[in-house]
Amino acid sequence: MSDFSFSDDQELLRLNAQVLSDPEVFENWDQLVRAAEAQEGGLHRNSSPGAIASTRDVYDKLLARFPLFFGYWKKYADLEFNIGGTEAAEMVYERGVACVGTSVDLWANYCGFKVDTCHDTDVIRELFERGADSVGLDFLAHPFWDKYLEFEERVESHDRLFAVLARIIPIPMHQYARYFERYRTMAAGRPLTEIAPQEVRVRFEQEMSQSGSSGQTVKDLEQQMRSRIDGWHLEIFNHTQEETTKRWTYESEIKRPYYHLTELDEPQLLNWMKYLDFEEEEGDYARIKFLYERCLVTTANYEDFWLRYARWMFAQPNKQEEVRSILARASCTYVPIVKTEIRLFYAQFEEAAGRPEVAAAIHEAILDKMPNHIDAIISLANLERRQHGVESAIFVLQKYKTDNIAGAMTSEWARLVCNVNGDVAGARTIYESNEHHHVDSINFYSSWLNFELRQAPVELGSPYRNQRVKAVFDAIRKSSLTADEVKDLAILYFQYLKSSAGADAMQEYLQLDAEINGSISVAKNMKEKAREQARQKAAEQGQKLKGQNGQPIGVVDEDGADHPYFQPH
Repeated sequence: MSDFSFSDDQELLRLNAQVLSDPEVFENWDQLVRAAEAQEGGLHRNSSPGAIASTRDVYDKLLARFPLFFGYWKKYADLEFNIGGTEAAEMVYERGVACVGTSVDLWANYCGFKVDTCHDTDVIRELFERGADSVGLDFLAHPFWDKYLEFEERVESHDRLFAVLARIIPIPMHQYARYFERYRTMAAGRPLTEIAPQEVRVRFEQEMSQSGSSGQTVKDLEQQMRSRIDGWHLEIFNHTQEETTKRWTYESEIKRPYYHLTELDEPQLLNWMKYLDFEEEEGDYARIKFLYERCLVTTANYEDFWLRYARWMFAQPNKQEEVRSILARASCTYVPIVKTEIRLFYAQFEEAAGRPEVAAAIHEAILDKMPNHIDAIISLANLERRQHGVESAIFVLQKYKTDNIAGAMTSEWARLVCNVNGDVAGARTIYESNEHHHVDSINFYSSWLNFELRQAPVELGSPYRNQRVKAVFDAIRKSSLTADEVKDLAILYFQYLKSSAGADAMQEYLQLDAEINGSISVAKNMKEKAREQARQKAAEQGQKLKGQNGQPIGVVDEDGADHPYFQPH
């Protein structure tokens, strides 16, 4: 964490250690920021270098971890203005709008700061234009637009003020009506060339000519033209009103338009999904893109929204770099590392774009944090298989194989040998020879059972196939799997008995069903029955095979009755 070794403030040191021990708790950061700013009675440009440097470091680390907290960018900029001056504050504002560019409040604060500290109207206006491009379409953009209009009014640039109003009135937003009234009032005193495009004025002139306007004075013609243009403005207002009403359904359900660490409830997430559906249906690229960016401030930790944004952008022509930016932002900054779907999608995108080395690096970054992540290992193995062949894939499986996931790695090895190399016998050998290593792996036994179920028989009920499938299920019953795991795999075996096994399949099915799905007493009875059958079988075999001393050869109990499942719960 930050270096406060110069300080003897025990509370500050305690808060710093608290953040270090649990950096995901926002309240810890907030307390540390307050304590750091309060050093030496409050920081200013004459504060000690240690206090200034440590406080900057706290802000930098906080905003690197939580870059969407726009309020802290504003606080950091205010601090920098006090200790470093205008240029230092501007640098913070620039970092802030780069991280959370859809924040109306941050842009309004930045532009207000620029108005107060800069005397070059062109430079100020350029910043306002950047802000308009970033947040002008927001449904609640009125604080920003008010700042822009106030600036143009202050410098008495009425033509520019009117031009800004003309840009605002078609935008569906919360306070659209008051902007229109101001525009309409100003339009009455502006030249005709400013209040309507040339093609609109030409159309009205033609209509007036056709309706017999000859002989009227220039003043009358202008008044008639203004009346028609005013009607055209009312059409714009009505359209804006209609579009605003459409969006109000969704906007009124947004309870938290800013980023926070606490989870959103299901209705909020569903409302964002429906809002995106609506805007996509409307088909305006700029509005759709802006809504995605705005939505992802609130839902930044939810990979489903990032995936949806990336897929939408991918469907647009010539947007590969935009897709890459979306996936990189999600994977590197916002979505927690434990959520791997977006990162694996990112890897697939890079491989498709001809950058398999980048795809491999993304996988390795996941496995650096979660070395036992089965899906990531298998995905990397298949990346290697596609690029370099099966042997490279098997090398990856062996490289990341640990005791916790060994069964899954062996299963994937067998799958590659069977499905890619077409070597069924080789895959079967892998399963059979590695069983003793994975007696408690549900993944291994599920894969093995499904492997045998998939092998095409010569005919339904083929004894040879039946023996192989039965042998796997017998191995499952003797394994160290839990009772629930055995029961889950029994569903697959029962389905096989009913749909593909031979004439005596129902006898086995009913006995196993009673053992596995029956009550404790039923299971106990079936256990005794199975043991008695085993004794009878042993006796029959003993009559045929005698040892040298004339006693029957012993037979191992293979009915699985001693499996932990059959013990009382």
